[in-house]
Amino acid sequence: MQSIEVFRNEFIAYLEEKIKLKEPKNLYEPIIYILGLGGKRLRPVLTLMTAEIFDEDYKKALDAALAVEVFHNFSLVHDDIMDDAPLRRGKTTVHEKWDTNTGILSGDAMLINAYQLFENYDGATFRSLAQLFSKTAIEVCEGQQYDVDFETRDDVTIPEYLKMIEYKTAVLVGAAMKMGAIIANASVAEQDNIYDFGRYLGIAFQLQDDYLDAFGDPKTFGKQVGGDIIENKKTFLYLKSLEFTPVSESKELEHLFSIQPTNTKDKVETVKGIFVESGAAKATKKEIEVYTKKAFEVLDKLSIPEDKKNMLRKFGEGLMQREV
Repeated sequence: MQSIEVFRNEFIAYLEEKIKLKEPKNLYEPIIYILGLGGKRLRPVLTLMTAEIFDEDYKKALDAALAVEVFHNFSLVHDDIMDDAPLRRGKTTVHEKWDTNTGILSGDAMLINAYQLFENYDGATFRSLAQLFSKTAIEVCEGQQYDVDFETRDDVTIPEYLKMIEYKTAVLVGAAMKMGAIIANASVAEQDNIYDFGRYLGIAFQLQDDYLDAFGDPKTFGKQVGGDIIENKKTFLYLKSLEFTPVSESKELEHLFSIQPTNTKDKVETVKGIFVESGAAKATKKEIEVYTKKAFEVLDKLSIPEDKKNMLRKFGEGLMQREV
């Protein structure tokens, strides 16, 4: 079994080989830019790792892994436009570096490029990958729309929020792993189990991301710390704060999430204080543990050697201990 670092390095080399600058430059330069910003390469690594876990040469999964990464970055380009975000992985976002129209068009091209990569697989494998990808892509769009809708709603529930992050983030993690299993011709049961492992891990990952958005180190987080608070996003932290705080005191939090003050720094610090004092910060960390545990419970259902289960477990533990 290869190490995670080997999978990551092999994938980056393949990405650099396949993604080349061509005309018109204003379409393709932003694509090379966003794909070159780095990041954890979590999803493509999981695709390669899963193929090898089910006894297939991971190199056969490189095109699927690249499709997943291109799609993921397409969604980031468009999300950043919708959020008017200035930073992505510590660098200027595509729409800020170029302009909004370029960001939209380059993102569209990335989505099409992702689909094209599945054409390198034959017959039943192509069909299974394309079906999974289409299902996942529309769920990601649905998740993004839920996220947008929640910004203007005052009655968002925690189950609704968890569904939103499942669709917006977790289903792509699950799909990335299932693609590796499909390429390896694993049984349908194994494909479904590895999908659930990735889906649960994806929910935990997003909850961790929400936590780091408020409490992460700006030097390592790579995004604007407090961005969700500034944008009045009703995250798990916010919803738990309302649940734990008496109605008389929760009015302050609701007010803070209805305004856009000139001094956003004061707003961020005040809200973070409420998150801690209410117990929401602690509850969020506990929820991260709950979903990580659910992911690990799925490992028991997989018919793979114990050393491979341990590798998946170690990978999951590493994600939950991250600071970026």
